Amino acid sequence: MQKITTVNTCYGKVDAEFMTRLSTIKLLAFDVDGTITDGGIIYDNENLEIKRFNTKDGFGIYALVKEGIECAVITGREANLTSRRMQDLHVQHIIQGEKTKNVALTNLCEKLNISLDEAVCIGDDLNDMPMFRIAGLSACPRDAHPFIKKNVDYITTCDAGHGAVRELCDLILMSKGILNPDGGFVDERY
Repeated sequence: MQKITTVNTCYGKVDAEFMTRLSTIKLLAFDVDGTITDGGIIYDNENLEIKRFNTKDGFGIYALVKEGIECAVITGREANLTSRRMQDLHVQHIIQGEKTKNVALTNLCEKLNISLDEAVCIGDDLNDMPMFRIAGLSACPRDAHPFIKKNVDYITTCDAGHGAVRELCDLILMSKGILNPDGGFVDERY
């Protein structure tokens, strides 16, 4: 009997071992700029900051929260609009202005009594690397920095702010039997 090495999903073939490891995940930690946004920041002349959040990413995050999987923002910048968006999605762990993301992740896991091996992180740039080094799994958007892409467990098929986080959320839900590999829910949850 031949060993299954990939799982066919709506995102293409995904490594079976990665999917097995995702099934143990209890925490998704994600960066903001260049991960759940496209990385662009708009300033006006009155110091107003504007970011564009993708509703598809938001639905994926909300689905994880609803299924009891902890979600956390760990970002180096501070922005009220990030807090507002996370509150809309019922994300309880909002860590902003954090320059040592590995320390923030470690502290959060200790607080939640979750092993670092049960955490998956998604980010796009060099400041996310310390968090990736200690998490059980790491991922990045397709348009992440080249160094990051060489040092993560999974690269999404979607770009940042255009479904990358949703893709990872869906894969987590697929690995736990909540979503079918085609992307539809196993039962009528929503």
